[in-house]
Amino acid sequence: MLLWNLDLLLRDPVFFLFLLGTISLSLLVAITFHEFSHALMADRLGDSTAKRLGRLSLNPLVHLDPMGTLMLFLVGFGWGKPVPINSYSLRRGERTGMALVGLAGPLSNLIVAGAFALPIRMGMLKWHSPFVYRQPFMLSEPTYILADLLGWIIFYNILLAVFNLIPLPPLDGFRVAVGILPRELSYSFSKIERYGPMILILVIAFSYFTNLDILWRFLTPVMDFFSALLVGRSF
Repeated sequence: MLLWNLDLLLRDPVFFLFLLGTISLSLLVAITFHEFSHALMADRLGDSTAKRLGRLSLNPLVHLDPMGTLMLFLVGFGWGKPVPINSYSLRRGERTGMALVGLAGPLSNLIVAGAFALPIRMGMLKWHSPFVYRQPFMLSEPTYILADLLGWIIFYNILLAVFNLIPLPPLDGFRVAVGILPRELSYSFSKIERYGPMILILVIAFSYFTNLDILWRFLTPVMDFFSALLVGRSF
């Protein structure tokens, strides 16, 4: 994400530093709740693996993957440290249990986004899209700073939710799809697991280095839908 705003470093270094801080905090919130929710759901379904390894925690440091965080920070796509899960210990069965664990992460991000959208919905703060450039003098006003921070927190939580629901491994949407599809179709679909990461990387790279931007064309309308639902305005 910051790679798209490097021009700000020359035009407005103060705002660039502000952007650096708000994105960092927003990422910590989104990734932490996402991974914690995976661990919490697994624990509630009978698998204590994540809990024993210290992942049932709201401490951001235990959930951050260095490379995944850097990628999310720079280009807007990345990942947290995967939560270890023993699918055979899940009470709902392997397929259903893993689907519920997978769904918990994106669902928690939407809940967090909704919680941070409440001050905007209640009229306490104006909605500031994180993509609208602020004039330097606005940074001296606490309400503008808070509104921008909430905008980025809402954005990253919705982004993580929507992106992770894409049904490609290793994303959560793949677990959900395998869990809800009929057994035979689920078995056939699960065979793409070994190729999923490569497909995902190719799609991201193709979207980033071409003007077609296939991934964002898919993500943007879905993210705008949730933004309109939770905030009352699209990004």
